Amino acid sequence: MLEPSPVKEEVLLLDGETPIVIASEINGNPRMSKQMKGFVLAIIGATLWGVSGTFGQFLFQQRGVNVEWLITVRMLISGSLLLLFSSARDFKNTVSILNNRRDFIQLIIFGITGMVAVQYTYFAAIKHSNAATATILQFAGPVLISLYLALKNRRWPRSLEVLSIGLAVFGTFLLVTHGDVGTLSISKTAFMMGIASAVALAIYTLQPVNLLKRYDSGVIVGWGMLIGGIAFSFIKAPWQVEGVWDSYSFISAAFIIIFGTLIAFYTYLTSVKLIGGQKSSLLASAEPLSAALLSVIWLKVPFHTMDWIGGLCIISTVFILSRTEKS
Repeated sequence: MLEPSPVKEEVLLLDGETPIVIASEINGNPRMSKQMKGFVLAIIGATLWGVSGTFGQFLFQQRGVNVEWLITVRMLISGSLLLLFSSARDFKNTVSILNNRRDFIQLIIFGITGMVAVQYTYFAAIKHSNAATATILQFAGPVLISLYLALKNRRWPRSLEVLSIGLAVFGTFLLVTHGDVGTLSISKTAFMMGIASAVALAIYTLQPVNLLKRYDSGVIVGWGMLIGGIAFSFIKAPWQVEGVWDSYSFISAAFIIIFGTLIAFYTYLTSVKLIGGQKSSLLASAEPLSAALLSVIWLKVPFHTMDWIGGLCIISTVFILSRTEKS
């Protein structure tokens, strides 16, 4: 009987504490570890979100596609595909939430006040500014969540939370004024939509917490998107198509719906299962970075030194808040 071959492992130290196996070798064949797979999937999902925002900017500003129409179509198609995928894996779990009246009401509220709100404010901010600015402003959401939880638990914010709030405010100031108090580098509408997007992200994150304890996240997101898409159809029906539609328009819309929604959500949620929400949320910083880089390179969006500094200030709050979560 052959003896098992020795297993060689490469280890990454995360935060100087936890050893993470990033690769292993069995019988001479390299194999990606569970942790490394989670890292890769989180980065892929976040990058796809950032890239889809840039494609959205292209459709709104260069092809005249209606924001409300894209949101309706995106949620209807992506929600349906997510539910079909979930049903194929576990049909009973996918439809069980419909049999619980209280949970179903919460799901409807999430679909409208959470899913629709975060989608509309985000894409509206992109339309009136650019994908990089809108995505970075939305990243102030975790700071709002931290502040809300401090108020809810009737405690003073911790020192790291205060630092995060300060950095988020300072970063937003640099991003929208370039350091000049008397001017706005983006329109008032873009600024308001960007801040509203951060607030909507906080609601979107906190509102379905109880539902996520009882149901699979893919099920909640799928139903939320479908319900939100149906509700938004009364504002802009999916057959009311506007804008210039050429091959670039179709490719951009398809990317947003398939890669920027369905695949992005699937890869990110899978990473959460593999490495946990904390590490996944840190790696989600690839979203604003990818949106900024692609906007500058492809759409020639002017992004100045103050914009980069402001963006980094806001993104850094995610890392700081992760240290607060550990403590």
